[in-house]
Amino acid sequence: MAGGQRTRFRTGPIIAVIVAAVVGGVVGGLIVDALRSDDGSGSGNDAGACSASKIAERDLPSVVTIQVSHGGTGSGSIINSDGDVLTNNHVIAAAAGGGQVEVIFNDGESEPATIVGRDPITDLAVLKVEGHEELHPISLGESAEVAIGAPVVALGAPLGLSNTVTSGIASALDRTVTVPGESRGETALLVDAIQTDAAINPGNSGGALVDCDGNLIGVPTAGATVPNAAGQPSAGSVGIGFAVPIDLAQAVAHEIIATGKAEHAYIGLQTTLVQGPDGSAGGLHVAAIDPNGPAAEAGLRTGDVITQIDGEPARSNDQLLALTLKNRAGSTFEVEYERGGASHTATVTLGTAP
Repeated sequence: MAGGQRTRFRTGPIIAVIVAAVVGGVVGGLIVDALRSDDGSGSGNDAGACSASKIAERDLPSVVTIQVSHGGTGSGSIINSDGDVLTNNHVIAAAAGGGQVEVIFNDGESEPATIVGRDPITDLAVLKVEGHEELHPISLGESAEVAIGAPVVALGAPLGLSNTVTSGIASALDRTVTVPGESRGETALLVDAIQTDAAINPGNSGGALVDCDGNLIGVPTAGATVPNAAGQPSAGSVGIGFAVPIDLAQAVAHEIIATGKAEHAYIGLQTTLVQGPDGSAGGLHVAAIDPNGPAAEAGLRTGDVITQIDGEPARSNDQLLALTLKNRAGSTFEVEYERGGASHTATVTLGTAP
């Protein structure tokens, strides 16, 4: 939350500002976004069984502080014995053009790191660190097993303060949150994000959100603030932070490690939101379509208005993007759409981006 960030506000009642949680540099920015949730449930540990001190002893050696020249300070987690470090793209994006990245370990030692690959769409990246004698990979959990209300612990370097631990609960699940990208007009989408009231502040980005067994269940990525009277974000955590679920983060990281990039599914169309007379969402207008893409092959055409996506009302362009991030090429979903006053249904098979 440094100087030079771009802010957009809507009028209305209390609105959260989503902030990419990195310290220093013109990184991330601010955006107002309506949060959408399909809250689920799953297994989890009782609050009384969670010892933050034991988790800190186990996991702090697996969490590193990341410093980027001409950038800022963020966090990361060592995910294997080869020295791969999982973090957020916005933490290290400033070094993508040739800047220097340094990883500081729990014991205070530091090593230079190289960027293995990054995925701006999901705001994830992988670094490689070599030469450190002793690595402590973090144990990976399953975000699908996280329950609302389950205790969690966040580890990282908020405000540049390495080896910091905060605790709370998973206060909601399956959030869809849009956060600013590195270029004007560019955004990243957090899908199925874990919401937590464990304090998430600038510098926590890329670190670890773990369960009571110390298993990594999410990558803290953004925090929410409430605008003050001047329209500026208030300082510090207000108890709403968001983490990329490890089930998605692990899949993206494995692809980056294997190929240097992450491949996402492809639909092949661009849509704009249709607003009803009362200002509510009235579907998605197909503004452009790849004539050789999956949507066109399913029968969709420019000018169609999509009203349902996979059984849910079409309320946001992000719904289609989320499908490409959560599913692989070859997966199918149904859309209902209107053309010339008549309703139609199509089955779209996701493809691979050209």
